[in-house]
Parts: sequence; structure tokens; C-alpha cells
Amino acid sequence: MLLHEIAHARAGDKGDTSNISVIALQPENWPLIKEQVTAGRVAAHFGIADAGSVTCYSIPQLHALNFVLRGALVGGVTRSLALDAHGKCLASILLDMEI
Repeated sequence: MLLHEIAHARAGDKGDTSNISVIALQPENWPLIKEQVTAGRVAAHFGIADAGSVTCYSIPQLHALNFVLRGALVGGVTRSLALDAHGKCLASILLDMEI
């Protein structure tokens, strides 16, 4: 199954760092999300060679995970020539992860 079937996500940014929150649609899906959606898997999903640049923070009372991806916005929001300089589409990309 794809992550978007049991979760939704929001993305934010600060400089060249993106953060993506993944929130369970139903509380009963929280254990599966926490088990399957790890910092290492997120790094691999985005093709980030240095898995250490992805940090995961668990927010169990909200049934959510918050991922911080350092260097993901290549130069930062105001310096990047990327089409999505703020990285808002990264949340959608993460929701395409197979779990």
C-alpha cells in the first residue's frame, strides 16, 4: 500500500531545510506508520545519500512523525532555481512511499 492511503502530510521550510509532517488519518494506523516510515526509509525514498541528514521526531499524541531534511532545498528557498523552491511538493512525494 502507499502511505497516502493511511496518512496525510504537510511540508514547511527554513533556509535549505525542509520539514515534512506525516499524520495518521486514523489512530489505528499510527503503529504501522511509526514502524515503516523511518528516517532511513525517507532518505532512501528521496535519494539522499547521507541518511544522517534526515532526522525523525515522533509526536505520538498527534499520531504524527516530523521529518527534518537538512540540505533538501539546495541553496535555500530564496536562492534555489528549483520550480518548487519551498519544497511543498515534497509532502506529496513522501506520501507515494510504499509501506
